[in-house]
Amino acid sequence: MTSATAPDRSSYDVVIVGGGHNGLTAAAYLARAGLSTLLLERLPTTGGAAVSTVAFPGHPARLSRYSYLVSLMPEALMAELGLAVELRTRSTASFTPWTRDGRSGGLLVERPEGEATRASFRELTGGDEEYAAWQRFYRDVEGLAGVVAPTLLEPLPMERELAERVDPDVWRELVREPLGAAVERRFSDDTVRGVVATDGLIGTFADLDDPSLIQNRCFLYHLIGNGTGEWRVPVGGMGAMTDALLRAATDAGAEVRTGAGVSRIDAGDDGAEVTWHDGTRSHSVSTKRVLSGVAPWVLRILLGEEPEPDTKPEGAQLKINLLLDRLPALRSGVDPEVAFAGTLHLGEDYGQLATAYAEAAAGRVPSVMPGEIYCHSLTDPSILGGHPGHTFTYFGLHTPASLFDDPANKELAVSRALASLNEHLAEPIEDCLSRDADGNPCLEAKVPQDVEADLAMPGGHIFHGDLEWPWSPNRARLDTPAQQWGVATDLDSVLLCGSGARRGGAVSGLGGHNAAQAVLASA
Repeated sequence: MTSATAPDRSSYDVVIVGGGHNGLTAAAYLARAGLSTLLLERLPTTGGAAVSTVAFPGHPARLSRYSYLVSLMPEALMAELGLAVELRTRSTASFTPWTRDGRSGGLLVERPEGEATRASFRELTGGDEEYAAWQRFYRDVEGLAGVVAPTLLEPLPMERELAERVDPDVWRELVREPLGAAVERRFSDDTVRGVVATDGLIGTFADLDDPSLIQNRCFLYHLIGNGTGEWRVPVGGMGAMTDALLRAATDAGAEVRTGAGVSRIDAGDDGAEVTWHDGTRSHSVSTKRVLSGVAPWVLRILLGEEPEPDTKPEGAQLKINLLLDRLPALRSGVDPEVAFAGTLHLGEDYGQLATAYAEAAAGRVPSVMPGEIYCHSLTDPSILGGHPGHTFTYFGLHTPASLFDDPANKELAVSRALASLNEHLAEPIEDCLSRDADGNPCLEAKVPQDVEADLAMPGGHIFHGDLEWPWSPNRARLDTPAQQWGVATDLDSVLLCGSGARRGGAVSGLGGHNAAQAVLASA
């Protein structure tokens, strides 16, 4: 990897715009196939949102600052590129603290599920019926995932091809009807309903009954990875994944330039010219194909179109990174090393999710913030760098970017997020925070505007826009390799390779893999 000095050549087979994990994946595949490949990244380092950072002065701990877990990246892709990254299973799948009738407890879901999970459901609901419903539902989801997951590294299947291989009732519930209907039909307990529903709302601002079914698409993406939907911790942090991809790309011969802010793409059907600036002067190269790792909304601007504010994506998440001296104790008395080992749900009962959505849609910060806590250091202590405590990542839902047009709402949202955690703690989380070299609490918050400023993701949308189904509509045209792989634009010489591709979204490498396959199929 080099800084943005003059390129080695005046022409390349492929130029990739954006050095996030998808751009690096595409570069690795194409360079391995013998194509001259140039990757241009605006920031000083590659990795995009999947980076590890020393966030707090005086502490060596490296936090996964933006993206934080891996689910969708196929194991076959990792094997093909020789990515020497260990993905660890979290011993706890999820834990949801609750308080009812003066009692404090927690809904524990182990990985794998065992008697403690069954007992936890029984303590919450008073019987075994809800856990039996849980088991039936996730068996059905796993059946759908088992059909869809193997197709992710293949040309797009038609919807009808997949529907024929899935139980028709399951297909209807998860693909045809709003997710809320299935949740309400399948489950009775408000807390259990909420735990199920949250996978449809990560980074997606929607009501669970939204007729657009955007929540269903988000739910599916969170549960189909490798046929299991398990979200795993990359040892060394998210940066370990993109560092491995960078090595795979450069070892194969790809040319990677950082500090290279692309300013223009002049494209026709037969090729393109890409122009970037290195901070001192401009450079231009010609290419047969441009692969865009930036959001489609940004790509249109680079192609010379006027920005359309009405079509700009809007992110909807609050990310808080914390460094702790110790894990906090819970009011329920549950061992913190069990409770915080997986996904800890806060303010995510089904009714609370509905109220939070209504408040945010009306322009107000939710009075009870729904969100989740992840303690990666329990699974991977290496990221602490010798720090004696732990890391926390909080991911908040139902916080659309428009809320933070008023800067005061960021502080309000953070305080309400911490309050939703403190409600279940025997001591305030503030008392557990480490202090940086200047004596400040080790806490940083990122709202969508911060994500846009840091990473140039329009609207701070972590998926670059609304997710699409990972298959082709039955009447779609699939005449070209780009269409067949779900990476086409209106120009034959420009393909999508980022989260904005049909099967993009999350840390998966799918956008990069599929764009590379489309290029190779066209050669």
